[in-house]
Amino acid sequence: MNNRELFLRHVAQTSPAPLAIEITRAEAATLEDASGRKYIDLIGGISVANVGHRHPKVLAAIREQLDAYLHVMVYGEFVSSPQVQYAQLLTQYLPSSLNSVYFTNSGAEAVEGAMKLAKRATGRSQIIAFKNSYHGSTQGALSIIGDEYWRQAYRPLLPGVRHMQYNDFEMLEAINTQTACVIAETVQGEAGVRKPSKEWMHALREKCTATGTLLILDEIQTGFGRTGSLWGFEQYDVVPDILLLGKALGGGMPLGAFIADRELMWKLTEAPVLGHITTFGGHPVSCAAGLASLKALLEENMIESVAAKSELFLQSLQHSSIKEVHSAGLWFAVRFNSFETNKRIIDRCIEKGVLTDWFLFAADSLRISPPLVITEEEIRKACEVMLEAMGDE
Repeated sequence: MNNRELFLRHVAQTSPAPLAIEITRAEAATLEDASGRKYIDLIGGISVANVGHRHPKVLAAIREQLDAYLHVMVYGEFVSSPQVQYAQLLTQYLPSSLNSVYFTNSGAEAVEGAMKLAKRATGRSQIIAFKNSYHGSTQGALSIIGDEYWRQAYRPLLPGVRHMQYNDFEMLEAINTQTACVIAETVQGEAGVRKPSKEWMHALREKCTATGTLLILDEIQTGFGRTGSLWGFEQYDVVPDILLLGKALGGGMPLGAFIADRELMWKLTEAPVLGHITTFGGHPVSCAAGLASLKALLEENMIESVAAKSELFLQSLQHSSIKEVHSAGLWFAVRFNSFETNKRIIDRCIEKGVLTDWFLFAADSLRISPPLVITEEEIRKACEVMLEAMGDE
């Protein structure tokens, strides 16, 4: 049996039709499979590889940490220098109220921790989330996913969750003194890169403040330069009470985090003690990789090129079959007339060496979220392939 056959037989599957491409090497914005075929990566591990695959500084940091120690103790008991240094650097580039970092294994775990913190700090139980939102697949995170198709098979889920319309002013009336938190993606990702208005974000922040409700912004996909600024919320002039990070946070290694003010975060340390705990969260190798990744992102000015590269994509993607394009920095949802059309185009792109995919709540839209280091030449080539794949659709 080859590896693909073993993969299908022994690795638990998440869908009946996985891509099942055996990747043997990755570098910057390029992937290579077992047959030697190379792909321009327009997915970036779903906004994970923002600084590119196998960035040299990330690899060096991993090797250095491997020579020091791996796991030594449950998270939060020992002083682990990669955690400390990474938390310090993150908070240097965040508003002063976001000064305490709780590292987790993934974005979904960050969501779970943030929901617990909101309930513990406010003494309330109601949570407001949004339709077509995505926050992860664990039980708590699943409860706030904004589509019943994904929830219905696993009920009963968390009680007290209300799903409201995103970017809608009328929904603000639902926020009251019984609401523990409102959790929103700064830009809705799986809905097809949907940006809210600045006015709505301001009104949401104001209503949360007025009712003592914690505002949680999910930047698991939008963080680390994806939208053209280090954090998506910077473009809206609002500051969340709790910030969620993941994906690009680890520089290619598994890592998530929820970040809040130290006084707020302290609620998890008593009554009960160990109010939130994890064995491998903030693993020293993941934190070392993430620290090196953020330094590379900042030192190499990767975010500065996002606007120009975004414009190149937008100018190049002109075709009669494209209904509309939603974008936020180097993040695009290219919408067609149906999922079937989109899937045919995606399959043709993959056959021609361009890796792309679709969105959970926007299946008629093609996903583009490449590493920020993608070159202009690679962008032009990828767009040529996509346009060719669209053909007479």
